[in-house]
Amino acid sequence: MAPLVIALVLVTLFSLMAVRRATRPFATFAQAAERLGVDVSAPPLPETGPREVRQAAQAFNIMQGRITRFVQDRTQMLAAISHDLKTPITRLRLRAEFMDDDDQRAKMLSDLEEMEAMIASTLAFARDDAASEPRLRLDLAAMLQGMVEDLDDLGARCSYEGPQSLVLEARPAALKRALSNVIDNAIKYGGSAAVALETSGREARITIDDQGPGIPAEAHERVFAPFVRLEASRSRDTGGTGLGLAVARAAIRAHGGDIALADRPGGGLRVTVTLPGMGR
Repeated sequence: MAPLVIALVLVTLFSLMAVRRATRPFATFAQAAERLGVDVSAPPLPETGPREVRQAAQAFNIMQGRITRFVQDRTQMLAAISHDLKTPITRLRLRAEFMDDDDQRAKMLSDLEEMEAMIASTLAFARDDAASEPRLRLDLAAMLQGMVEDLDDLGARCSYEGPQSLVLEARPAALKRALSNVIDNAIKYGGSAAVALETSGREARITIDDQGPGIPAEAHERVFAPFVRLEASRSRDTGGTGLGLAVARAAIRAHGGDIALADRPGGGLRVTVTLPGMGR
């Protein structure tokens, strides 16, 4: 009886080892797909192992290369368009300067400035600088407190609630630009920004509440599309190009996180940002 039990245990162990060895490539592919989702410049998969695994890794690397080239081609195309548009805009600006009607001249120059801002914002959005900036360990709590203090010094209604220190891995410039866009929107369109930071497992959760009119529930997703500005709360008089939330979402998702809108209890809008990277 004892030899039979020993044999059964050995067979079970060898079976588990074989299954684990056979399924290991699946875990590798899953990790590679997750990396590709946040960084198209991620290193390619090693093309090693059994023939079927090598073929799958090669196909994955070819797909990643095509995606990378597509993104690069799009960026280069937009950069070329941006460069080519600068010349006619400059000519229009020179002509506007010689207009006799002061009111029309001011309107023309204002429109040209808005066009230049839209071109610059579009190019920055297309470049997706968040994906190329290296990850560093940073204190998210200190970053948020500094941003709130700067806005408070400028007279904005802004507050912070949360820990004094919270360290995670992130791309500092891209993350600060994304959070700044969201907080600035809360102040510009909602009159105030109540920033709160908390942790949930290995994630950091940031909420930004305002006291404005809010956004209709059916538009919560649509406002993340480039150049979308809702007439009820946003107009040309408030400035902007309609890219703030699109840039913020791109940067936050490049970190493996996400951003969502919801109605704030008591009125107003709540923006929730989740970021991984803690405990690494």
